Amino acid sequence: MDVYGLLGNPVGHSLSPPMHEAGYEALGIDARYVTFEPEPAELGRAIDGAEALGISGLNVTIPFKQDVLDHVDVDEMASRIGAVNTIDFTGEMVTGHNTDAAGARRAFERHDVALDGENAVVVGAGGAGRAISFMLADAGASVAIANRTESSAHELASVVPGATGHGLDSLEALLADASVLVNATCVGMEEDATPVPAEALHGDLAVLDAVYRPLETRLLRDAAAQGATTIDGAWMLLYQGVEAFERWTGRDAPVDAMNEALRTAL
Repeated sequence: MDVYGLLGNPVGHSLSPPMHEAGYEALGIDARYVTFEPEPAELGRAIDGAEALGISGLNVTIPFKQDVLDHVDVDEMASRIGAVNTIDFTGEMVTGHNTDAAGARRAFERHDVALDGENAVVVGAGGAGRAISFMLADAGASVAIANRTESSAHELASVVPGATGHGLDSLEALLADASVLVNATCVGMEEDATPVPAEALHGDLAVLDAVYRPLETRLLRDAAAQGATTIDGAWMLLYQGVEAFERWTGRDAPVDAMNEALRTAL
């Protein structure tokens, strides 16, 4: 039996176990997905122990996404993003990857949203904003990053090809010429709030909200009211897991089964 899992602290809230185990069951793979909560000072020993025990792969969540960089061989995308969310033990080396960017890209693809040549606005300059900004630039979009702390937006824009940094007060002007909007902040998770004024939205936008609890955020309700294409955060969560599943198993993931399990658990 193969063993996969999640490394974080805490991990009790995670939706990854039911999502991945639904995938194993659908494909008849003899595997389990378990969670681990090492103390931060024990992260290196935890990774070494996982390799020694024959664990095939680990997802990584807070607070370890950056610290893991010191313990694995990091691929190019994870290095650019500055964070690892997937560890692969199946090769000759223990490698670190970041599937958040691919997860966002596949969420757009699922909804037939083209990115090449489009103007995209990313709200937020944290970890999710960083991954999504690199993905959009790599896909050929012109990226504008808006953040409450404007200096953080400029800092991120300085390393994302062709990107520009802005404060939130520029959103209305930026969105007037944009066809893609991503909320990469946690605004909308704890309260019915939105980082984007409703009057700045329009029907030519495709709007991805990385928040997945609740699925229908105020931003997505406002966007839908304007006739925009809306993509809830569970799609990005699903596809970052699908990317890890396919990397570890070498097989196409049963996306529909994993999606059903994820949305049932939400």
